[in-house]
Amino acid sequence: MEIKFLKLIKTIAEEGSIAGSSEKLFLTQSALSHQLKDLEIQLGFKVFYRARNKWELTEEGSVLYKTACTVIDSIGNGLNEIQQIRAGAAGTIKISTECYSFYQGLPLFIQKMKVLYPEIEVNLVLEATHKPVEKIISNEIDIAVVTSKPAGNNELICIEIFEDEVFAVIHKENLLNDTEYLSAEDFREAHLIIHSFPLETVSVYDRFLNPSGMMPVKISAVPLTEVTLEMVQANMGITCMPKWALHSFRLSDELKFKKIGSKGLKRKHYLVVRKSDAGKKYINDFLLNFKEYFQNFG
Repeated sequence: MEIKFLKLIKTIAEEGSIAGSSEKLFLTQSALSHQLKDLEIQLGFKVFYRARNKWELTEEGSVLYKTACTVIDSIGNGLNEIQQIRAGAAGTIKISTECYSFYQGLPLFIQKMKVLYPEIEVNLVLEATHKPVEKIISNEIDIAVVTSKPAGNNELICIEIFEDEVFAVIHKENLLNDTEYLSAEDFREAHLIIHSFPLETVSVYDRFLNPSGMMPVKISAVPLTEVTLEMVQANMGITCMPKWALHSFRLSDELKFKKIGSKGLKRKHYLVVRKSDAGKKYINDFLLNFKEYFQNFG
């Protein structure tokens, strides 16, 4: 049975007449009478006894009236609950990442969020890139993407997203292309092109070269990936990044990916958020969508 018929029965029963009910239901008395007649034909029983001044429910109609009250009240309570939920669905999120690779995928994700959740505003905070966890603690940003779990802070929540692998990108004529994988020693005479300093934020240095006590003979910071790839294609140096970060670029066949170390340079990515914010609906909506969007990037 359609909801409109339940509302019709409830209104007539409470108003006691067609005249008062038609005003509340925004129908003419003729249209209301016609709908009620059609309903009774469908049901196979009378819902009301008609009287000049008062319409009274039949025994079957009384049961139907109670059902209508229960259903309509339940729908009203559900809508009120949804409104309360939606009231917490709006907010502004400031996000940063310590890994510049994510800046290749974040704009598309933010665009998707804007379509699905127009009440959530997402702002990228580039200034917090080198110390995103500290910026969360100081409330300057809300969410950080990091490659190491922050230790010793019970006020933060860390959510694993995925694991990826960083490769060395070299020109096919580079002498290092003859090796199965690059060792730390292979970087000694290399011109390493990174996105930016400090070196502690560069995965290949922090996780591979520094523990081996190795420092390339030359390191250049080039913040534009397009320029970095052009330099590598001209055999002017090598760079290191995950393959997924280059999906949006048209790569030359002259560029080759080499594994870093015999086991590969793998790292995990985490979302970090204040524990006090994790229960907010708009934050939780963002976290769930972020994880779903990026979990297959590894």
